[in-house]
Amino acid sequence: MRAGPITNFLRLAAISLSLGFAMPAAFADGEPDVWPDLAKEIFHGVPLKDGSDFLVLDAPMRAEDAAIVPITMSVNLLAGDTRHVIALTFVIDHNPAPLVGVFKPGAAITLTSLSTRVRVDSYTNLHLVAELSDGGFYVVERFIKASGGCSAPMLKDPQEAKATMGQMKFRQFAAHSSGAGDEHDIQVMLRHPNNSGMQMDQLSRLYIPPLFVEDLKLWQGDNLVLTVEGGISISEDPNFRVTYRSASTADYRIEAHDSDKHVYKGEFPNKGSQI
Repeated sequence: MRAGPITNFLRLAAISLSLGFAMPAAFADGEPDVWPDLAKEIFHGVPLKDGSDFLVLDAPMRAEDAAIVPITMSVNLLAGDTRHVIALTFVIDHNPAPLVGVFKPGAAITLTSLSTRVRVDSYTNLHLVAELSDGGFYVVERFIKASGGCSAPMLKDPQEAKATMGQMKFRQFAAHSSGAGDEHDIQVMLRHPNNSGMQMDQLSRLYIPPLFVEDLKLWQGDNLVLTVEGGISISEDPNFRVTYRSASTADYRIEAHDSDKHVYKGEFPNKGSQI
């Protein structure tokens, strides 16, 4: 698998943390607003337009657990709008690795909602950027109160996490038919520690090296549904709930790669007619 520029950006952030290096000054706590520098770094100076008329980023105002913060990204383009999503990019401005991930729907599907869980390290703005087929980039922002999510201890015992690493679960929720095709609602869950590089082994008192899922692909039959380019800001045991429209009734398959080059695969039947 050949890494793209976003994957390299995510990997560089994790390696920097494992070596004890701080992110560049523009990313550091205490800056009045780090977003302009982050946007320039990630999107190479492309203008970002207001996306609040169709793009929604849902997250709690205050995190109950900063290591597993639920977030939902929704795309609500008006009927008759022929544009479609090329990619969603999610950024947590004051995280040590601000670029959480890039989520790319397949060409044959219409993405309407995507949920996952993330680590949030401090009080910070969150930004969601949608790249659309018209060539535009559209952004929304919200604020969250949280603390210490990136260095929080693992939820599982390290030995248990190692023994179950790579196990997958798949859930399928009721589908709805519409003139634009069937709406599918599915959830992919992968057992993986997704170590941030900032967590400490409670026995050795040494930092646990970063180990994270950096690429996950979901297909329905031959149609790509979603590609995830992820990093250390995605929570332990990554899971993704995806709502999309498609005419396909085929079965599902998943393939994921982590930063230590482990490969995880799963196949799951489409039970839509049985729900």
